[in-house]
Amino acid sequence: MTKSARTNPTDTLSTRRRLKPASPPAWIKPQLAALAEKAPDGPDWLHEIKFDGYRMHARLVSGRAQILTRRGNDWTDKYPAIAKFIAGLPAHNAYLDGELCGVLPDGRTAFNLIQNATDTGEGSLVFFLFDLLHLDGENMTALPLVERKTRLASLLHGAPNSLRYNDHQIGHGPAFHRLACERDLEGIVSKRTNGRYERPAYVAQDQVPQPGGICRHRME
Repeated sequence: MTKSARTNPTDTLSTRRRLKPASPPAWIKPQLAALAEKAPDGPDWLHEIKFDGYRMHARLVSGRAQILTRRGNDWTDKYPAIAKFIAGLPAHNAYLDGELCGVLPDGRTAFNLIQNATDTGEGSLVFFLFDLLHLDGENMTALPLVERKTRLASLLHGAPNSLRYNDHQIGHGPAFHRLACERDLEGIVSKRTNGRYERPAYVAQDQVPQPGGICRHRME
């Protein structure tokens, strides 16, 4: 009696290892938030600190990293150290969203520090990352935001201090906004916990005046 042919599991695993994951898109239009009158409350919303910096994307393909502006311009040569750190992440391909900032000694961000660091090579530059859109061939834009952020936190575990995961608060939006203003931060950004990465998806807005200046709230 002839034995039926069977697939060798070892051969299948070896073939999968040889396959390279698909590269992420060359550029993805970023989600843009807009000013809102007040922060939403409830467990369907998460809230992040708003930074004063350059909105940037990072694209990683086979160990080569690119730093892209919100309009898709390649600024890798301006920030070679940040690109090197992105290239060192434990992934073959990835596409990340974040904000490149100059950081003051007290932890607040200041826009003028980015220009100084660019021109002189000095200063404390930090790439705060808050979304992961592609990872090793997987398009993650349709996944809930909280799941994307969980995957992002795992990817950034053990990364250099110049790459930081931008954590969040679920619920308690008004209280989170008050605290940000009390600490003289730029403001907050509120996003739906189950939100897909789509554009646009925003609400009409206004600035919220606070003692000593403008503390902003943005909503997606």
